[in-house]
Amino acid sequence: MEKFEVIPAIDLRDGRCVQLRQGKKEAVIFSSAENPIEIARKWVMLGATRLHIIDLDGAFQEEKNNFELIKDIAESNWVKGEAKLQVGGGIRSYETAVMLLELGVDRIIFGTAVLKSPHLIERIASEFSSERVMVALDVRKGKVAIDGWRETTRVVAKDAAKEAERTGAGSLLFTNIDVEGLMKGIEPGIIEEFVSSVSIPVVISGGVSSVEDVMRVREAGACGVVIGSALYKGKIDFKEVMESSR
Repeated sequence: MEKFEVIPAIDLRDGRCVQLRQGKKEAVIFSSAENPIEIARKWVMLGATRLHIIDLDGAFQEEKNNFELIKDIAESNWVKGEAKLQVGGGIRSYETAVMLLELGVDRIIFGTAVLKSPHLIERIASEFSSERVMVALDVRKGKVAIDGWRETTRVVAKDAAKEAERTGAGSLLFTNIDVEGLMKGIEPGIIEEFVSSVSIPVVISGGVSSVEDVMRVREAGACGVVIGSALYKGKIDFKEVMESSR
């Protein structure tokens, strides 16, 4: 059984650490003037063994991206050897994926690519190993949403999960958009159903707003949980949740 991981989210937009409600560009619920490198350092100092970094500018297909900032975090002394990074947001090409993997990023998170470019996932998995490939399935009312959550497809989440596993993904990130960013709790039944549909590890994101939610995610069979808004808005104390999840 894999060690259950509590993973702080660092979502980057315009070089700042932000949190959005339900992935909507205009719905910013948290924005920090503090340097994201310092924010990342703080989570590692508090005991985080993995950080979840999303380039929102990349996800929204903006002209700019946060690659240099991600590079600085990956190369900082207090991350190397202390915490693993999983990075996503607009990774739609082989070159971008390789560039991040060669920086020392542990896992690349592919989103839209699972439906639009499955061969890309196959190639990275075969060249770098499945363990370094995570597929993010952002789900709205049971269907997969793509392109920064702007388009909801007709693809059923569980079918996409099985396809991602067949394509070579070593893990999945399941985000329930219906509860994401609302800080009103999770839907354990949906998580359990999703986790049991595949045999690879599943990390859960979306709606986690208490230590009890984290325990429920663990009981549902997930191998980890990503927490964003609830940490930054003070609803969850990171040290407390780390203690409880040991």
